[in-house]
Amino acid sequence: MESRQSKIIIVAMMSTLTFLFSSSEVTASNANHHITETIKLAETARIHGKAGHTKTLLEYAQESLTHARAAENELTISHQRITESIKHLEKAIALANQNDSEVATKHIIQALEYMRLPILE
Repeated sequence: MESRQSKIIIVAMMSTLTFLFSSSEVTASNANHHITETIKLAETARIHGKAGHTKTLLEYAQESLTHARAAENELTISHQRITESIKHLEKAIALANQNDSEVATKHIIQALEYMRLPILE
């Protein structure tokens, strides 16, 4: 009887651990996806900013910010690089709303620099 209960407990623990590990892998995968999207969208915003397309820069910067925030939410610990990137994306958006594509583009570039740094956990 005890051996059967022990087996049930062990199986339950293993199932729980398997779920936790697979769940954390999915979370990391989701964060990586959002970071990749953040970079692609910010890069497109940068290109349009350099060309003086403020409205298009704004659109891509907003999408990039959405993914950056999603990445931040997916990670189990805080990452300064993502936080800094979000700050620069927010500044870029504010400046683009004021029709200042030149300085907005500089903030996009800084956001990209932070986003491209590795995540160290």
